[in-house]
Amino acid sequence: MDEVIMDQVLYVVHQVVSWVASVAIIFGGIVPYIPQYRDIRRTQNAEGFSTYVCLVLLVANILRILFRFGRYFETPLLWQSIIMIVTMLIMLNLCTSVRMATELNTKRRSFTATDSKDEEIKVPKRLFLDFDWNYFWSWSRFVDYLQCVLAFTVLAAYVTYLLLDSVLFVESLGFLAVFTEAMLGTPQLYCNYQNKSTEGMSIKMVLMWTSGDTFKTGYFLLTQAPMQFWICGLLQDQDWLKCSVYF
Repeated sequence: MDEVIMDQVLYVVHQVVSWVASVAIIFGGIVPYIPQYRDIRRTQNAEGFSTYVCLVLLVANILRILFRFGRYFETPLLWQSIIMIVTMLIMLNLCTSVRMATELNTKRRSFTATDSKDEEIKVPKRLFLDFDWNYFWSWSRFVDYLQCVLAFTVLAAYVTYLLLDSVLFVESLGFLAVFTEAMLGTPQLYCNYQNKSTEGMSIKMVLMWTSGDTFKTGYFLLTQAPMQFWICGLLQDQDWLKCSVYF
């Protein structure tokens, strides 16, 4: 009888631990951006945060979702990608609003051609793909970022659909997804280099990222996730440590 009770207790503990770990892996990735989001709103200055971090995470998580169609991985990791995409769009919306509010005299830029009736935003008429590469990912409206993300998603999904039966393509897609995510510290490091300081970048965000990536790597190993995932975790630890020590 005692052995039966002990087995039941261990089973319940295992289920609780698994549930807590799943919740942590789903929402843990967005927690580091909360202090960064609050700092930007409080100071109304987004110069210290590189929006290319958002670009990297959007691309990486879109590719990761497509990777799941070719090779199964745990559902919590899928939800993590979905929630991260939403979070990065929220960050982009805030950064765009703050930047345009503080740069009223800056020429407004757009990803696509529009016939805007807003006198404040004067965008020259141009074709959908006729945009200035000098201002890529530095547009004046949040909707332009959405259009760019949507265009990339449709293109990537179409290519994945055509090559889904290729094992080489699926594995390469997975490596591309996690390698892109592993490099997310690079644009922030470059932003710090340009600014010659880390002012405006939340150190809490960096510390949370480092500890979170350590947890993710352990989770990937314990759940026997595809090799691409734990390689990503190891690389990310190094990138965010570089960002935290640069001054």
